[in-house]
Amino acid sequence: MTILEDLEWRGLINDCTARDALAKRLEEGPISLYCGFDPTADSLHVGNLVPLIALRRFQTHGHMPIALAGGATGSIGDPSGKKSERQLLTKEVLDHNIASVKSQLASIIDFSEEISNTARLVDNATWMAPITFLDFLRDVGKHFTVNSMVAKESVRARMEDRDVGISYTEFSYMLLQGYDFYHLNQAENCELQIGGSDQWGNITIGTELTRKKAGATVYGLTLPLITNADGTKFGKSESGAIWLDPNRTSVYRFYQYFINVDDRDVIRYLKYFTFLSQEEIAAQESQHAENPGAREAHRTLAREMTNLIHGEDATNDAIKASKILFGGGLEGISENALRDVAGEIPNATISSDVLSGEGHSLLDALVEAGLSQSRGQAKKDIQGGGVNVNNNRIQDLQAKLTLSDVHFGKYILLRRGKKNYAALIVE
Repeated sequence: MTILEDLEWRGLINDCTARDALAKRLEEGPISLYCGFDPTADSLHVGNLVPLIALRRFQTHGHMPIALAGGATGSIGDPSGKKSERQLLTKEVLDHNIASVKSQLASIIDFSEEISNTARLVDNATWMAPITFLDFLRDVGKHFTVNSMVAKESVRARMEDRDVGISYTEFSYMLLQGYDFYHLNQAENCELQIGGSDQWGNITIGTELTRKKAGATVYGLTLPLITNADGTKFGKSESGAIWLDPNRTSVYRFYQYFINVDDRDVIRYLKYFTFLSQEEIAAQESQHAENPGAREAHRTLAREMTNLIHGEDATNDAIKASKILFGGGLEGISENALRDVAGEIPNATISSDVLSGEGHSLLDALVEAGLSQSRGQAKKDIQGGGVNVNNNRIQDLQAKLTLSDVHFGKYILLRRGKKNYAALIVE
């Protein structure tokens, strides 16, 4: 399939300017295309993935992707999809965020110089900062009427809310993004901009400005904003956004997010987010229809996504951590995996001195970890066969925890019953 046919089959084309002309241009040879992101945080989140993965899809088909970091536009704030003004960020914060995000981009698109269509990361502050306000008004602002700008959905929705409104700063955002497209066309021969469907107004400003100022034909393509089958926003969990940075969202929790997607969403998300072929996804869909309880499609989705963002070793750790929290043994566990497990369950601290020598009473440890309300209840729990240390059942009321129970010099895993876990953190 061509790249557009692949995107169509995956349900990833929301709108496109001059689609037939774009299809013909793509048949003629490789093009440069870009997708922008405003570095409002020091990590991307899964809500950013659809357009960024689309850059990778184009790159796989031989095209040259440009990831644009909005060092300039990020300091202004995009009103698209926002009900109120964004908090303005300093240059120092924006620079830090861009540097932090670059490594995450490298897991999605290929920046290797060993290939002819290597990806590039650019910052629009490098060309926007030298432009004076008067020059921008003369060279860009004169090409657009306020009437047309007000008609854009991102502006109109805010203007209809009299209590919030929109500042001139955010009102002008679309002109800045439009200039990005014009600049990249002139400097990099960039012919296509892609983005989420909420970017349609900003993208068409760019195609229009490039036509008016340079007489060049460029194209815009938007991808759907993802919502879950139950109507909730994709990429959100009870604890907040699902970030790509493992320091913000552990690899285990990232993996679990995709394992736990709604049955109605799993095949759709395999199309949206993975690079599995049409035949491979059809096989997953067939298996899912025959036996949804097996959750094989969910495991495939979680494995593919975690591999893409965090790598195979981290994925294996997340799978191992999942098994541990369902009673699996700790044999072969890595420190990262056990750390993720400890991060998902209640913790209590214990001194290494207490564990040395004869050790520390398991009865006391169960109480201290909050798994048993009293020593008497702890005795009943042990006698009933419901207590495990490092997922090994213990039925000896005189059992002691010692340094030999400590993994990686820091962790002892306790369990009461099937699902009540706690980690003792050794200090």
